[in-house]
Amino acid sequence: MTTDTFRITIHMVSSLDGIIAKKDNSVSWFETADHYEKGVTGQDPEAFLKTIDCYVMGARTYEHALELSKSYGWAYGDTPTIVVTNRNLPIERPNVALYAGDLNKLVNERLKPMYKNVWMVGGAALAKDFLRLNLADEIRISVLPILLGDGLLFFDHLGKEQALHLKDVIAYKNGMVELCYEIKKV
Repeated sequence: MTTDTFRITIHMVSSLDGIIAKKDNSVSWFETADHYEKGVTGQDPEAFLKTIDCYVMGARTYEHALELSKSYGWAYGDTPTIVVTNRNLPIERPNVALYAGDLNKLVNERLKPMYKNVWMVGGAALAKDFLRLNLADEIRISVLPILLGDGLLFFDHLGKEQALHLKDVIAYKNGMVELCYEIKKV
């Protein structure tokens, strides 16, 4: 949700065992569904996505999104997207820009002056950097009803303790649970 204040949300989709990507990068597990009678139906995705002003992602997430876009279309629409990388990656959309450099400068000089609701959507290493540097305000994790057993962990060796405040929990009819935590600033 867009607010009057600047906010960076780390968003991730995860299995119950904390895996955000299989080793082969397949996403078929995203379609895993159950039926939870007490769950709610999700809000209108198009209306919700319009509340996001900018996406930030790492190079591997961007490359994976490009590959998936061949089959499913570009998931981030026309919303400005910044890819944090030191590599020279192909830019296939006018709303995508590459950024190499200090993350504090990215946030304070490029994001804060232009946006209110920024979503950091992957990957794990970039999310850890945002957390270590105290640049994120909240974590939203969508937990799917599956145990993958092996793959890339979301919070593998974060390196510091981080206090959180549970803001919201939503259980959906398809068995997905969304947890929203505010990051307590020290």
